This record gives sequence, C-alpha cells and structure tokens, in this order.
Amino acid sequence: MSLLAGRTVVVSGVGPGLGQQVAVRAARDGANVVLGARTEENLAKVGAEIEAAHPGAGRVAWRSTDIADDDACTALAALAVERFGRIDAVVHVAALDSYFGGLADADFSSWRKVLDVNLIGTLQLTRACLPALRERGGSVVIIGTQSAVASPSQVKQAAYAASKGALTSAMYSMAREFGPDRIRVNTVVPGWMWGPAVEVYVQWTAGTENIPEETVQARLAERMALPELATDGDVAEAALFFASDRAKSITGQSLLVNAGELMR
Repeated sequence: MSLLAGRTVVVSGVGPGLGQQVAVRAARDGANVVLGARTEENLAKVGAEIEAAHPGAGRVAWRSTDIADDDACTALAALAVERFGRIDAVVHVAALDSYFGGLADADFSSWRKVLDVNLIGTLQLTRACLPALRERGGSVVIIGTQSAVASPSQVKQAAYAASKGALTSAMYSMAREFGPDRIRVNTVVPGWMWGPAVEVYVQWTAGTENIPEETVQARLAERMALPELATDGDVAEAALFFASDRAKSITGQSLLVNAGELMR
C-alpha cells in the first residue's frame, strides 16, 4: 500500500521549489493533495503536473492563499474537507525569506512582516486545520531552517532565522497540546538544499566573483560530511515521512536534513 493512500495532505507555499516537491511526492505516495500559495499560476502548474501523473484520479485541489490572512487559511482548510472529507496532514512550506540583514541594520517593519507570515501565518493555518485533524489524528509538519541554530556566514537572514526559531519553540507547545488528539507536530530542518533558491544564489555568487558556478557549488559542498548538498526532494521526503504513519510515535522533534553540515 502507498505510504499516504487515502490520506489528505494540505501543503502551503507551493511554488517551483520545495512546495512543488512535497506536493508531487505526496500525490505519488497516494495522497489527496490540497495546495495553497499566493500565486495562482504556480498552483495551476503544480496541479496540472499532478493531474498529468495521475490522470482521472481527481486527487488535487488548490486555492490562492496568503497564510498571513486568517480567513484565507480557513478557506484552504475548508476546501480540503469539502473536496476530500478529511485532513490528515499539513506541511508548512510557505515562508517569507527574501528579507536579508542582521540586527544592526534591521528594519523592524520588515521583521514584523517576516514574523507575521512565518510564525503567525503558520500557526493560523495549523489552527484552521485543527477541527479536521482532531477527527482522526494526524500530523503537522513545519519546515524550519538550520539558520535558526547555526547562522551561515554566507548570508545574513536574522529575521528569517528568528521567525523559524520561534516556530520550533511553538512546535514543542503544540506537540504537548495536541498530543491527546493524536496529532503529531514535528519540524524538518534543512541546511543548504539544492533547488531554485540555491541555484539563484550560486549563479549570483559566480557572477559577482567571476568564477564558475561549479566552484561555488564545491565551496558549499565542502562543508558537508556527505559530498554533495541535500536537495529540495530530500527535504520533501523527510517531511512526508513525518506526515505518514511511519512516524506515528514521533512528535516534538526536529530532523536536520543537511548532508551532515551540522551534527547534533
């Protein structure tokens, strides 16, 4: 039997990177998949990809969703129940990660936007899914960041790291609060992961320093215990493990997926 056969998985932040990988692989594993993101074009593209891979199955639905909007979160959860009658897991990929800098040069209005999306938005969508999750138990999977526990030297993303660190703290409280309902809450913690975002970084660095892209990639990979970066797909597989019954006794945990760059 497929890992998620007959289950319904809500995925936020479905774009060309990790969100797409989570959605496509959840469908591969038998799930009904409900997609949320702000950009309708991204949703339609990933939805069409899933429909093409599983013709006639009718196992995908999507809705334009800004997780900073509580009503939009409620509507996405309602879509899942309306179309598929249940929610078994929610995977939180949506995040605002485009604000860079440290504390000394901080624009706190931008920090508040980051926190509103990454922390409050994730909690809002979790709460919207709670009534359905409580019917049978299920899984909440948060995508964190290694930056929250080991700030990288290459880029400064203090606001992003702080927002994700706060989510890890919230995870512990949620795991305890929702445990009696058999709802598990865990976090996947990626480091550098090869996908669209890191590809852009590599291209930018190579152009800025006038060096081959392969040199930049090698510079990142030499920090890892394994000889290459983890990928968006690798992180997606870890998220779907947490979403499945194979992790049915695991809650309140963080799993690093980083090719061994940081070991804890």
